[in-house]
Amino acid sequence: MAQADVSPIRAPGLSIVVTLFNEAGTIEELHRRVVEALGATDYELILVDDGSRDATWQIVERLQASDPRIRAVRFKRNFGQHPAMHAGLARAQGEIVVTMDGDLQNAPEDIPRLVVAVEAGSDVASGRRVARRDSWGRTLPSRVINGMLRRFTGVDISDFGCAFNAYRRSAVLPMLGSIGRQKFTKALILSSGVSVVEVDVEHAARQGHSSYSPFRLLRLALHVLAGFWPQPIQWVGVALGLLCTTLAVALGIYGVIYWIDNANFPGPLFGGVAILGVLGIQGFILALVGEYLGRIQREVEGRPLYTIEREL
Repeated sequence: MAQADVSPIRAPGLSIVVTLFNEAGTIEELHRRVVEALGATDYELILVDDGSRDATWQIVERLQASDPRIRAVRFKRNFGQHPAMHAGLARAQGEIVVTMDGDLQNAPEDIPRLVVAVEAGSDVASGRRVARRDSWGRTLPSRVINGMLRRFTGVDISDFGCAFNAYRRSAVLPMLGSIGRQKFTKALILSSGVSVVEVDVEHAARQGHSSYSPFRLLRLALHVLAGFWPQPIQWVGVALGLLCTTLAVALGIYGVIYWIDNANFPGPLFGGVAILGVLGIQGFILALVGEYLGRIQREVEGRPLYTIEREL
């Protein structure tokens, strides 16, 4: 009996990777707007549920049952945005991959603009949020961290924190083994030397409160130092050592002069200042060393980035 001709499954030209965490209120609208924005474009929509505690997954299941272009992954618990992004990128089949959050801070209508920028010849189209709707408590630390990343990666873009980007799949694949262990997927990919162009995208305010507390932002800054600065401990040690030595010499000279003029050296005051300064320096260095030790522990233990509960 003759075999029927079976055409090979053609990979989509475009993959949209969306990370979700408690997005029950936005996921249906996001899906509708993606469908409207892309029309007849050959694409797949990969939805990664990062252990949501609301009805996000139930809505994703319903959407997937009615739209064959949707692929969906649910984590067993919340592992974080960048491991979720890794899960989506690892499954993306399109030659161009767009990443975005599921909270509708970024407009799906801007997806074609990012794709066109990549098709024009760049490896990465980096979203740059215009008229940003965040409070100063978010934008100020963001500017500091962006400045650090520009300095340490050597890539001159203005918005490393925007998750709304388009990549050539060939730019993502070499870095896939490291994506998810770093907090800045875009910075990691750009540091490999790919070409990049910035594209202005709309930005809307996030519903609810930001999950980035001052403590979490400090940890993020330490992560940037440990992940993207080649020799931070050496530089910090040299800089702070010079500062402490200079301060000690200056205070010593002042103390001698004061003692000669007044026959009374205020030792307890300067002793307390010196102790506080040394403790502050030690605390910062210990925090940085702790970040490194945490990374070494995770690598030695070989923990998985995430565990999957279900995949559609």
